[in-house]
Amino acid sequence: MKAFEAVDFLDLKSELSPDEILIRDTVRQYVNKEIMPRIADDYEKGVFPKELIPGLAELGTLGSTIQGYGCAGVSYTAYGLIMQELERADSGIRSFVSVQGALCMFPIAEFGSEELKQKYLPRMASGEWIGCFGLTEPDFGSNPAGMRTTAIKDGNEYVVNGSKMWITNGGISQLAIVWARDERGKVIGLVVDRDLKGFKVRNIEKKFSLKASVTSELIFEDCRVPAKNKLDVEGLKGPFACLNNARFGISWGVIGASMACYDEAVNYAKTRIQFEKPIAGFQLVQSKLVEMLTDITLAQTLVLRLGRLKDKGLCTPQQISMAKMNNVSNALKHARLCRDILGASGITFEYQCARHMLNLESVNTYEGTEDIHRLVLGEYITGIPAYK
Repeated sequence: MKAFEAVDFLDLKSELSPDEILIRDTVRQYVNKEIMPRIADDYEKGVFPKELIPGLAELGTLGSTIQGYGCAGVSYTAYGLIMQELERADSGIRSFVSVQGALCMFPIAEFGSEELKQKYLPRMASGEWIGCFGLTEPDFGSNPAGMRTTAIKDGNEYVVNGSKMWITNGGISQLAIVWARDERGKVIGLVVDRDLKGFKVRNIEKKFSLKASVTSELIFEDCRVPAKNKLDVEGLKGPFACLNNARFGISWGVIGASMACYDEAVNYAKTRIQFEKPIAGFQLVQSKLVEMLTDITLAQTLVLRLGRLKDKGLCTPQQISMAKMNNVSNALKHARLCRDILGASGITFEYQCARHMLNLESVNTYEGTEDIHRLVLGEYITGIPAYK
């Protein structure tokens, strides 16, 4: 199979710093050497490749934007490029890194005490400890304000009861960031160690999507958590701050999936002969390739601007919603277009497009569905919240 070639129609590489290019290329080489040769088999078997964790940690991908505590401290633009390269291989790999950093390490770094930072962040940066993020519940996904999980203060402990569903990394985690309502009805965040009594995990095994990722249910039954493990934030602004970081990374990551599908479609179309010529010579095939290239170029431009704004602290949640909504939706479309160009070959494990397509169905749902992000932008435009 022809080596992957990254598409850059507008020469956006020229807008990147030497450090950002080095980080991108280093991760790209790692993906080519360590992940691509095995990921289709891991997906087919339904296993997360835990053997990759030390290498991902050594590259500095875990909590990469955090300063100190063993973290790389790179720019948000560089973080986005890391997500892009990882998701070119598989959304499950990017999800692992995204949850570890944006959803678990970030809240500890942003809202945790110095004791919590010193205890958890170095071990998470090294990959020794893995985290998961407990927000979504069986009955509350797009509406986290309806959460039923409780954390009631009892002396110097919180007693947690409830459950969390569709939790990435749950089954391989040593800790969870759990959001629950306290005795006042306020949403609080707790760092909950996996070995605490009353904390159980059930893996969700039979999946069509994200098969190379661990998805779990977290169950809490009178789980006593030290009060010192409480994060210094109240209300939904805590989890939403985490989700905005994750959505930013997803907006970059799915471009990697789009690029993989585009590259696969172009190479196949140039070599597949029908009616005595390559199918790349037919108008309908060219139209699909042009659509993919245009979408990818616009997505790349969008996230690069978003990255620069975020590096300056000027990025808004609504801007991130636009990028997540647009880029994921288009990536899913690109996977489908690639499968269409490949015909029957596109459903086999010899090619990537069907795997990306199934993964992206999940990515289009988690961290806010496409419809929810449309409503976020609708409220921004009109001032009227349609989901309330």
